[in-house]
Amino acid sequence: MSFTEVSQELLANWPLPWMGVATDKDARGRVLLAGGGVEVPGALILAGVGALRSGAGKLQLATPQSLAIALGLSVPEARVFGLPQTAGGELAAEGAEELATRAQRSDAVVIGPGMLDEEAAGALAQRLALVEECALVVDAAAMVGLARAPEAARRKGGRLVLTPHAGEMAAMLDCARATVEADPVSAARGLAAELQAVVVMKNAVTYVVSPDGRAWRHLGGSPGLATSGSGDVLAGVIGGLLARGAAPAQAACWGVYAHGACGRRLAERIAPLGFLARELLDEIAPALAELTSTAPHSTAGARQLPWKV
Repeated sequence: MSFTEVSQELLANWPLPWMGVATDKDARGRVLLAGGGVEVPGALILAGVGALRSGAGKLQLATPQSLAIALGLSVPEARVFGLPQTAGGELAAEGAEELATRAQRSDAVVIGPGMLDEEAAGALAQRLALVEECALVVDAAAMVGLARAPEAARRKGGRLVLTPHAGEMAAMLDCARATVEADPVSAARGLAAELQAVVVMKNAVTYVVSPDGRAWRHLGGSPGLATSGSGDVLAGVIGGLLARGAAPAQAACWGVYAHGACGRRLAERIAPLGFLARELLDEIAPALAELTSTAPHSTAGARQLPWKV
């Protein structure tokens, strides 16, 4: 098993695209998040605010029609629009074309936070995978649905990030969870190669694997990160970094490290266990600022950085 440690030293030599003092919100990128539902409406708030806290310039939220006004009031920084919903109160497949149209005008899209309906979420993720203009982060039930259409996932050409935990990985690979837990890197490499995606294999030790088999390991999290909503925050941070111009593997490694740093900061300030996912949000910008203060800046602009993994 070979991998590179995700460390401050690694990130210092892998700088994010530089956002100069004259940069406007358009240059910092537009991120679109789709998800939420009547059972988990707050997941999209966690992911959306996470994207803004990571430096994205513009935020749009797509959610079931019945939740749109409440979501807009909860996240006044976002443009919110409601789409058709299923009988269970989640985004319905009938909204795929409108969602794809909005994705075409975005730099990065995140789909899945708060979604439990694998069929509907999968149909939307499959349609978004065909949109050439944006990078795509797929989380929760949307991942399992997308894995059923590998040819659609491969159309993203590596501009796809998946963020599974062991249970979701097992569902995508149609194997036992214990098999994934016994060798998470091999599981992630297999899925990354099959779908041509960057895979963030979440656990106490998190692995990031690219389609060509390269792997990175992150050991610096906190036990308190194993809490409801924490994964939604991570998905939003990765989406925000993609919108800023980071390459998919880069956004995943930076996002995982920053997420872990937020957990460490809260463990010191509050307690090792018991802090909330919403409390991670206020730590994202300081954690990223601390990282970027020690790193040289890429001279590539957010719009000029070529997509690569």
